[in-house]
Amino acid sequence: MAGEDGVLIGFSDHDELLRLDRANRHGLVAGATGTGKTVTLQVIAQGLSDAGVPVFAADVKGDLCGVAAIGAPNDKMLARAKAMNLELRPAAAPVVFWDLFGEKGHPVRATISEMGPVLLARMLELNDVQEGALNVVFKAADSQGLLLLDLKDLQAALTFASENSKDLGARYGAVAPATVATIQRKLLVLENQGAEGMFGEPALSLSDLMRTDLNGKGYVNVLAADRLINAPRLYATFLLWLLSEMFEQLPEVGDPPKPKLVFFFDEAHLLFRDAPPALLQKVEQVVRLIRSKGVGVYFVTQNPADIPETVLGQLGNRVQHALRAYTPTEQKGLKAASNSFRPNPAFDTAEAIQGLGVGEALVSVLDEKGAPTVVQKTLIRPPASRLGPLTPQERDAVIAASPVRGLYDQAKDRESAYEVLQARAGAAAAAAEQAEQQRAAPPAAAREAASPRASAARASNRQGMGEAFAKSLLRTVANQVGRELMRGVLGSLRRR
Repeated sequence: MAGEDGVLIGFSDHDELLRLDRANRHGLVAGATGTGKTVTLQVIAQGLSDAGVPVFAADVKGDLCGVAAIGAPNDKMLARAKAMNLELRPAAAPVVFWDLFGEKGHPVRATISEMGPVLLARMLELNDVQEGALNVVFKAADSQGLLLLDLKDLQAALTFASENSKDLGARYGAVAPATVATIQRKLLVLENQGAEGMFGEPALSLSDLMRTDLNGKGYVNVLAADRLINAPRLYATFLLWLLSEMFEQLPEVGDPPKPKLVFFFDEAHLLFRDAPPALLQKVEQVVRLIRSKGVGVYFVTQNPADIPETVLGQLGNRVQHALRAYTPTEQKGLKAASNSFRPNPAFDTAEAIQGLGVGEALVSVLDEKGAPTVVQKTLIRPPASRLGPLTPQERDAVIAASPVRGLYDQAKDRESAYEVLQARAGAAAAAAEQAEQQRAAPPAAAREAASPRASAARASNRQGMGEAFAKSLLRTVANQVGRELMRGVLGSLRRR
């Protein structure tokens, strides 16, 4: 499926190849439901894997997982291969299965600090005021060196902010307890969606997405998303976080002979729907610059009109399956799709898009000079792997043989903000109890307790958790130059 020149996508009047040295220039796979997008994704993913390029893709419908099994081509697939003068050799790709819920793959976790306030606000659908309050909570936690690893850490930090809103407000701006309570309720909704296990440790290491097997094939990392897609904000925000982590962590490599990783963003319209302008600008920045890290990003969606023009213009390799254009909105999308191609004088692009059959597409890829080729009507090649899902037993066997087996399966809960704040609350309660006992002491003990030194100690003991912590916070902030954690382009922590 892949040669020295590139990945074979299909056949027009010649082989349509995705050049490996241009595969990091991003791409688009578009088309209406049922026109063959998933098969095209499977073909490209396995071709990249054969070329030694790791791949990450979300399995939204549950059938992309078939890339892990050797194909059993039917008569129709064999006939198409013969018409393309293609020898179809059934084969499977090496696969690692992942799942945010830990059910159909290895658990995928991020820490709350890595996710950052910007993406969390997007995930929780916070307004500007609520997002501002969340930023204050992160700022205070960073200043104190409090680790925000999981949801209980964030809940503890929010409770602290509510109880000490006056002290924090004097330093960072108003944090209304009612606003904090709203954020906490939205966190509860997130937990009810099953996202609690997504946050914590061990957090995902990018190196585990960029593996090759002993034969030099790149692993295809398949994220089980058939359940996740029911929480679209969670799905889109997680994938955006993963992109931002790659942008932050990977070194510059320019234009390598082949990508370090190719990332498929399925149901891409979920990323851009209702996104505020500031977030869209950051997404555009990440897409524009991440190719120099050797990462290609391929958006998979029903209509190119789902993607902002500023992002669409950066997608050099394009596969357009059939579109229908009955409504004004669909006609607008058809026009956007046809105008995005370099015209072919042999046919009208808009008419061709509407007349495509299942497994057919218009294809334009980047040539050796980085220019888009003239659009061609293309028959997509049959996949070498299975066309359809794995059985649960087959999936379990792949997971059992995974190169990351045992690395993420058990969650770890080290001391972080929740434990630290609980300990401080316990110390404050113990000090208050001791002060009460001293007040109830016999007269002799009371005279001893009346000494200046004891009075000072008693006053200190009466100082509650909130006051003590707030004063400590302000002292720390005054001396934190060079120590504060820096947040990256999308709010994730830069690692030092």
